Amino acid sequence: MAQLTVQKIALTGITPTYNVAAVAGDTFVNNGKTFLHVKNGGASPITVTIDSKVLSNYGTDVDVVVSVPAASEKIIGLFDAVRFDDSFGIANVTYSAVTTVTVAVISY
Repeated sequence: MAQLTVQKIALTGITPTYNVAAVAGDTFVNNGKTFLHVKNGGASPITVTIDSKVLSNYGTDVDVVVSVPAASEKIIGLFDAVRFDDSFGIANVTYSAVTTVTVAVISY
C-alpha cells in the first residue's frame, strides 16, 4: 500500500496532483474533511472500497463501495474519522483494478 499525500484546498484554488492507484490499495491521513477524486481512464468500470474500521449498530462491517464507470471519474467522501480511521488516523482504500486509474486525496 502506498500512502497518498493529502492536498489542502485553498481559497485561491489548487491544481490537484494525481497518483497511480496502487495494486495493493492506498492509505491516506483522514481528518473527517477528506475526500477522494478517482479517475478511471479504462474501458471497464471499477469498484473503489473504503475500509470501515467500526462495526455498524447491527454488528456488521459496512465498507463504502463505489462504482466508477469506464472513462469516468467520481469524487468520494467525506470520511468520518471515527468510522474509517485506524488508531493512527489513517484510512485505507482498495480498487478492483488499477490500470489507468489515478487518484487524488483532497481535504479542507
